[in-house]
Parts: sequence; C-alpha cells; structure tokens
Amino acid sequence: MTLAVDKPQSQPEPRRGRWIDDWHPEDPAFWAEGGAKIARRNLVVSILSEHIGFSIWSLWSVFVLFLGPRYGLDPAQKFLLTSAPTLVGAVLRLPYTFAVATFGGRNWTIFSALMLLVPTIFAGIILEPGVSFTTLLICASVAGVGGGNFASSMANINAFYPQRLKGWALGINAGGGNIGVAAVQLIGLLVLATAGAAHPRYIVLIYLPLIVIAAALAAIYMDNLTHASNDKRAMRDVIKNGHAWIMSLLYIGTFGSFIGFGFAFGQVLQVQFKSDFSTPVQAAYLTFLGPLLGSLIRPIGGILADRLGGAVVTFWNFVAMALGAGLVLLASQRHSLPLFVTGFVLLFIFSGLGNGSTYKMIPAIFRAKFPDDEREARRLATALIGVAGAIGAAGGVLVNLAFRQSFLAYKTGDGAYIAFIGYYAICFLVTWLVYLRRSPRRLSGV
Repeated sequence: MTLAVDKPQSQPEPRRGRWIDDWHPEDPAFWAEGGAKIARRNLVVSILSEHIGFSIWSLWSVFVLFLGPRYGLDPAQKFLLTSAPTLVGAVLRLPYTFAVATFGGRNWTIFSALMLLVPTIFAGIILEPGVSFTTLLICASVAGVGGGNFASSMANINAFYPQRLKGWALGINAGGGNIGVAAVQLIGLLVLATAGAAHPRYIVLIYLPLIVIAAALAAIYMDNLTHASNDKRAMRDVIKNGHAWIMSLLYIGTFGSFIGFGFAFGQVLQVQFKSDFSTPVQAAYLTFLGPLLGSLIRPIGGILADRLGGAVVTFWNFVAMALGAGLVLLASQRHSLPLFVTGFVLLFIFSGLGNGSTYKMIPAIFRAKFPDDEREARRLATALIGVAGAIGAAGGVLVNLAFRQSFLAYKTGDGAYIAFIGYYAICFLVTWLVYLRRSPRRLSGV
C-alpha cells in the first residue's frame, strides 16, 4: 500500500530588492517601534527627488530668459516652449501614479530621478544660437518627465503614513516639491548675474550632479512596500462622480495658475515691460519671489481649511485671485511695473493657499457622501487626488496658451488677464453654488 505524501506547497519567491512585506502604520506600537523612522527616511529622500523633478519641469521657464535675439524666437514661440513641458508633465501624472504600486516606490524613484538626466543633457547639447525651433520644442517637451515625479512621489508617501498623519506628510512633500520652481529660477538668476545670458549650459552643469545624488540616495535609503496596490476601478468610479469634475475645475484655477504663472512670469515681464529692463538678469530678479511664497504658503491653506472649512477658504481665495488678476490688468494698462509685480505675487500667494484648501476639500467631500463607509470614502478620495492633480497641471498649459494668444492679438497680456478674472469668477460661483449655498443636497462639512 502506497501512502500519499502531501507535497509542500511552493511559496512565492521573495521579490529582489528592498521590499517591506510587513507594514502596519495604523498600529501605534508598530509606528513607535520603527515605522515612523522608516517613513520619515523615505519622505526626506522623496522630497529631494520631487524637488529636483519640479526644477527640471520648470527649466524652460528659465531657459527662455537666455534665448536672446541670436536665437531668432518671437514671444509666441517662447510661450510654446513653456507650454510643452507643462502639457507632457500633466499627461504623465496618471501613469506615474500607477507606477509606484507596479514597480515599487524606491525602484520608481530611482528610475524617475535618472530619467531627469535625459532632458537635462539634451538641453546642454542643443542650447546654442542657430538651433531650430523644432529641436528646442522637442527638448522642452522631454522636460515634462519632471512633472510626473510629483504624482509618483505623492502616491508613494501616501502608502507610508497612517491616516492621521497623511495631511502633514503630503503637505510637506508637495510644498518641498513646489519650491523647486523657485529654486531653478534662483539658479538661473545666479548664472545670469555671474556668467551672463550666453551660458545657459551652466544651469545644466549644476543640476546633473544633483540628479545623480538624488537617484543614489533613493537607492540607499528608500524602500518598496509590498502592500501598495493600484485600484484602477477606483479611478473609473470616481470620474463618474460629478464632484470629480467640479474639483478638477477648481484645481485648474489654483495649481494650474501656480504652475502656469511659474513658467510664464519671467517671459511676460520681458515682453510686456521690455523698456524697463536692459538685461535679462533684471527681470530674473523678480521671477522667483512669487513661486517661493506660493510654495511656502501651501500648507497654510490646508490649516485654514481644517479650521474654517475647505469650501469657505476656497471661495474667498478665488475672490482674492480675481481681485489680484484685476490688479495685474490695471497695472498692465497703466504700465506700472511695481503694481504689476505686486499683483502677480498676490496671485502666486493665493494660488498656493488654494492648492492647500482644494486638496483638503477632496477627502471631506467623500466623507460626507459615505459617512458610514470610511474605506470607500478613502478609496475614492485617493483616486480623485490623482485625477485632479493631472487635470490641474494641464491648467498650466492653458495659462501659457492664453498669454501666447493675447500677445499675438493685442501685443499685451490684457486679454489673458481678463480671461483669468472670468475663470476665477466661475470658480468662486461654482464653489458657492455647490458647497456653500443652503440646499437640501448640500454636503455638510466640506
């Protein structure tokens, strides 16, 4: 008689690389005994990588200041050069969001950081008088890979932190990345002031080692999480919800304005106030302040939303943005550079505040819609953050195209400023009608 012997079931082979299989951030004991330290280590490196990604994404907002008469470009072509990376970055945000769970947060951070070498080296090779506009446009488009880094970085850090700390962690992560817009403009100013407009390649030389360092630090200090997963069904479910499109509309007004103005402001100054600047460096002195303040104030928008309500803060923020755009329009018509810069700095500040308050509205909306199903509320909120982030970034393209068309039609940015005022008016009216107006269908606590 032959006895049947049970064969041991084959175990799946462990994945190679630094993968963490046991991750329970909601467990206070686990968090205190080492989870917090691991999450913080990953957060620090993630901020660095995302920061450099934003800088490379914004690189052409600086390069256009170096493209003087010898390059033979008109203002409309320069606005296309700043629109191209914005569009590519917006499109890449969705696949970059999914990539973290597919390949691992550490692995994707290494890859996405190294990808930044491509547009940087490309620019270092082709940036010289005589290069064709088509080549410049292709090079600028490739810089859009930096825009995808934000989405993958946010998705990765979201998986590391417990629910009670996600707002803080994601706010720090986003703010640290956004400052990359101001940082690259400061570096551009440094190069313009010391080496002159004939040497844009010096910016490339500064960023190449920083990119390699970021990738190396990710390889050494970051981890992959096995439990991170993609819920593609959540993305399909959330786009069927009307609030997804309303919040995307609002986020175009806030983040779209921030990134669009960040890319266009230096060029607008050079074109509209050309007689006030004898050299590009004088315009560059004014370009970094707005993005810096807008980045630093983003967490304040979230804090105010926690205390006053996200919809209330967002409503008044759009009112303030409409007034700021009105101030810019008035300054443009009076050709007042101090008033113009003041108006734009206010627009940067309020767009930063609005970035924080609109992001805070998203989880509040789904908590109100699903008060008894926290898991469903979190699932849809996470998906909408990815969708709104991608659509909001596309708003930066609209800003640059609005400036391009306005300067082509009117030789000033006045047409664009009027369009901005109209858009912000639509945003605060929609916010009031949907989230603040007394109605039986109004969601409470948003």
